[in-house]
Amino acid sequence: MDQLISKKDIEAAHERIRPYIHRTPVMTSQSINDYAGCSLFFKCENFQNVGAFKARGAMNAALSLTPDQLRKGLATHSSGNHAQALARAGKILGVKTYIVMPRTAPEIKKRGVKSYGGEIFECEPTLADREKTLAAVIEKTGACEIHPFNNYEVMTGQATAAKELFEDVEKLDYLLVPVGGGGMLSGTALAAYYFSPQTNVIAGEPAGSDDAYRSLKSGKIEQAQSQSIADGLLTSLGDKAFPIIKQFVKEVITVTDEEIIFAMRMIWERMKIIVEPSCAVPFAAVLKSKDKFQGKRVGIILSGGNVDLNKMGKFFST
Repeated sequence: MDQLISKKDIEAAHERIRPYIHRTPVMTSQSINDYAGCSLFFKCENFQNVGAFKARGAMNAALSLTPDQLRKGLATHSSGNHAQALARAGKILGVKTYIVMPRTAPEIKKRGVKSYGGEIFECEPTLADREKTLAAVIEKTGACEIHPFNNYEVMTGQATAAKELFEDVEKLDYLLVPVGGGGMLSGTALAAYYFSPQTNVIAGEPAGSDDAYRSLKSGKIEQAQSQSIADGLLTSLGDKAFPIIKQFVKEVITVTDEEIIFAMRMIWERMKIIVEPSCAVPFAAVLKSKDKFQGKRVGIILSGGNVDLNKMGKFFST
């Protein structure tokens, strides 16, 4: 089956966004390897611009637009990291950005959007309200929508994180990433297919919002719930991402909030780096399935580190 995103597309996107992103480091921890029973290689997108991998996809999508498309600005809905990434892209390109965010989005992410000059429109924390509010904003402003994940240029940009990891670390048996809407997962799956075909891509997903797990089982897109501390993953798969995921991803491992917090704490305490709950989900999946990964070389994309420090107590209270 011919892919809508080619190897050349990913390579071109990487060159396009290179001046605007960090080539993030790959970190390891012997104590974590000993605990997990495998060799783990963490691609630290928590050190990326805006503190998340979303800087890649948003920048690639914005740079792919024509001057006429850019003229009236950019718009999206997002719970936070894509919101910041698009606001940053707009600032770099000198255009306005209009961001619809649920009122429950973390304050750190709202502050990030404002710091890049984005105008926020708050809505109720449902997908229907996000889409309704965004439609009204676009009708009023004429801005060009860049969807947080259901956009081929966004997906292509996200694929560049895995491309870098494959360049820096050879012979990975597995690569795990979190899944929400599927932009990162679909891009990563295609990057593995083109650049490291021996690597199996597996998704980690919150058990309280396990629509990707159910979608792979049923063969059709299932609706997400919103019952997890992993706020960046509480959305259903996009219809552009799902066919790629269905073809190239064979497994989704679900983890509880307790398992997510444990994994997040371990990264904080043993690696001395900050990750947000959504980011810790794939590591939690490795810890939950130690037998599968025993003795293997395992990559993990640490997707972001935008933690609301005012809420630290619930993560570290025990």
